[in-house]
Amino acid sequence: MSSSHLQIPWYRQAAAVIPKYWYLKSTGTMLFIGVFFGAYFYLLKHPAYPITVMPITWLDRWIAFQPRALPIYLSLWIYVSLPPVFLTTRREMYRYGIAMATACLVGLIIFYFWPTAVPSANIDWTRYPNVDFLKNLDASGNACPSLHVTTAVFSGIWLHHLLRRFGTPLWVLSFNWIWCTAILYSTLATRQHVVIDVLAGLTLGALAAHLSLRLCDAGKIRCQSG
Repeated sequence: MSSSHLQIPWYRQAAAVIPKYWYLKSTGTMLFIGVFFGAYFYLLKHPAYPITVMPITWLDRWIAFQPRALPIYLSLWIYVSLPPVFLTTRREMYRYGIAMATACLVGLIIFYFWPTAVPSANIDWTRYPNVDFLKNLDASGNACPSLHVTTAVFSGIWLHHLLRRFGTPLWVLSFNWIWCTAILYSTLATRQHVVIDVLAGLTLGALAAHLSLRLCDAGKIRCQSG
């Protein structure tokens, strides 16, 4: 990286890559979300095998139900849209998309062969109409691994990687991980998932992100050596 490039403020570097391939970024993200939800809700409504109810741990009991965590839970759909914004080449976009799709596909395959659900909480949902709406829309099935967590962790790792390219200050990188962690917490606080779901989703998301980034780095080395 040249010294002149380093002198450009990080936010200007970031803003400069946003318009690149904006049509692929926007349409690709919307198409992916649409296809994913179609498959997700089909498996949710039509489980192929008996449903396993996930066990509750002491940590689930310790984390209190918090309806105010719902906006953080829903903010995932903004969060997962951020990494594609900062991708700079077609090859990188394809690799990112394939890696994210693979992680979600693994989760959906698990849901097909091993349908799981979150145990019923002793909560009067009518007292919390916003959370009740979420419960009716997204029932407590397709629990383990939590793809909410998988996509958040995958996005967090990639976003950290992309932001570092611009020499982004520590407070921005820290905010990224605070947001990601808050989303993970919200899955427990809204009683959409239990701790085992979160750990499984975290493992899947982290593994997919690290493998995809290693492949990207290996591809860059091959291009440079060639």
